[in-house]
Amino acid sequence: MNLFDADPGRSQTPDARRTAPLAERMRPRTLDEYVGQQHLLAPGKPLRIQIEQGDPASMIFWGPPGVGKTSLARIVAHATQASFLEYSAVLSGMKEIREVMARSEDAARLGSRTLLFIDEIHRFNKAQQDAFLPWVERGAIRLIGATTENPSFEVISALLSRCRVYVLEPLSEDDQLALLRRALADEARGLGALGLSADDDALTLLAGFSSGDCRAAYNALEVAAQLATAAGKRRIDGETAREALQQRVLRYDKTGEEHYNLISALHKSVRNSDPDAALYWLGRMFAGGEDPMYLARRIVRMAIEDIGLAAPEALNLTLSARQAMEFLGSPEGDLALAEAVVYLALAPKSNAVYTAYGAVRGDIESTRQEPVPLHLRNAPTRLMKELDYGKGYRYAHDEPDKVADMDCLPPSLLGRRYYEPTQEGREKQLAQRLEELRRLRSGKR
Repeated sequence: MNLFDADPGRSQTPDARRTAPLAERMRPRTLDEYVGQQHLLAPGKPLRIQIEQGDPASMIFWGPPGVGKTSLARIVAHATQASFLEYSAVLSGMKEIREVMARSEDAARLGSRTLLFIDEIHRFNKAQQDAFLPWVERGAIRLIGATTENPSFEVISALLSRCRVYVLEPLSEDDQLALLRRALADEARGLGALGLSADDDALTLLAGFSSGDCRAAYNALEVAAQLATAAGKRRIDGETAREALQQRVLRYDKTGEEHYNLISALHKSVRNSDPDAALYWLGRMFAGGEDPMYLARRIVRMAIEDIGLAAPEALNLTLSARQAMEFLGSPEGDLALAEAVVYLALAPKSNAVYTAYGAVRGDIESTRQEPVPLHLRNAPTRLMKELDYGKGYRYAHDEPDKVADMDCLPPSLLGRRYYEPTQEGREKQLAQRLEELRRLRSGKR
């Protein structure tokens, strides 16, 4: 017994299916038609086994757009003979979903199984996600949530603990080529009725420029087919493909995980002294629409954290690049940040100050907050002088070599060394100077 309407994706009229976008018409209906995700769906792989056992647990599908999350959820429902209900966290409210979950529980008592698919589940807030817990725990529904964001951050831990998380990867170029060729040949659902063929280089262009997003590749192929037909061509060539693409599809979300992945790649390329990689990742972030001032701030931080006193001029250079970016704007100012990135990648590296300051903060948090030693305190009043403020202080400029035999750390930290300069760049000279100062101070004791 089924208490629900049929799957909206399967109940369209023939006319509606013909007018649907190519990506919708070409959705795979079975595992045999599904392309990609072999790390999950090949024989003996975890999701394949779960589907073949016929009783899938609740799941989270995490992956970029256009890799088949919705299609896979539909296939799971069909293969396990479950009613498929699809909702979007952007378009649907929790009231209607709660009603559906209650009806699902009634259906479960009569032996019916329901698979509830929530697209973009990360857009539900914590309280809304909490609402799924009792229904998932009782087995009233099998929940499949799809998300493009890292579920570790965007899905509540209680729900994560009750779901299996499957990571879907971007489709490879070969996978996308296979799908595009299938769409060209399929007369029932694809473009086969048009009688078009395509050059291999044109299909490779469409696949490569879609960045692993099958939906984008299908959309580009459909536009290319329309352009070719309008021009009276029977073949999609490279020129038609380029005209259809117009602009490359870049996977980038300025507030999502890809944002953090790319800035991490940029920072680590600079740290590893690889200017070519650093320029590439910087370019990727610019092309994705990243805020230039965010990039400028991160580049200044690189100068402080990874270059440090090995090349102290790096800080001034990056601040100047930031100022140029603010003055010129994008795209003219982009080159200023590119110059700064190349300089930082080539500069000698030192994290000695970064490490030293981290050790200082650690000691501050873990040791007693001792008062400032009396000899280091100012004594602007008579009372302070009577209390020995400033007693024993020695003015370094009056001392031989400008170094006084005087401890400046609290008593419990005497002898503690934080800053240990490297032998890189300017810091090599600072290391020699520090060693000389330590020798002078030691010789006076």
